[in-house]
Amino acid sequence: MTEARYLGGAILLAMPGMGDPRFDHAVIAMCVHDANGALGIGVGAIHPAVTLHGLLDDIGIAPGVAPDAPVHLGGPVEQARGFVLHSPDWDGPGTLAVSDQWNLSASTEVLRAIAAGDGPDHWLVALGYAGWGARQLEGEMRQHGWYAATGRAGVLFDTPAPMRWQAAWRAEGIDPAHLVAATGRA
Repeated sequence: MTEARYLGGAILLAMPGMGDPRFDHAVIAMCVHDANGALGIGVGAIHPAVTLHGLLDDIGIAPGVAPDAPVHLGGPVEQARGFVLHSPDWDGPGTLAVSDQWNLSASTEVLRAIAAGDGPDHWLVALGYAGWGARQLEGEMRQHGWYAATGRAGVLFDTPAPMRWQAAWRAEGIDPAHLVAATGRA
């Protein structure tokens, strides 16, 4: 019997034509994956109506020195709940060390630190998350819905959101144009 491979710290990429329009070209930074299920933050699409300054204003935090960055569509679950993926150089209450590439924080402390200029060097904010029950993600992967790419901070923090799907495939040594051609699906 082989040991289960858990994907915390990986980047999930939606396969072309996976069948669920909510995840078309999705890029998901996996934060938790174990026998009980999985949780990841979508980082491939920007929220059309929310920016960081608007979000900070809504929760009563002055933006301070924080740039008015876009907010990502983190996933279809609890879309009013905020998350910050950030470099491991910052740690605070409730911070989850995901990998040597990124951490996850869901408290307002990280937002206060970013506004004050004392936050992590690299960060992105998302509303909502993608979640799977026990063995659900494994089933979807067997149906060729997802590809587990190596987690790379450069894909998350140095690549614009609309380009992350292609950039993550290229970082894996796969030309996404060939992948789309091979599957016959965009």
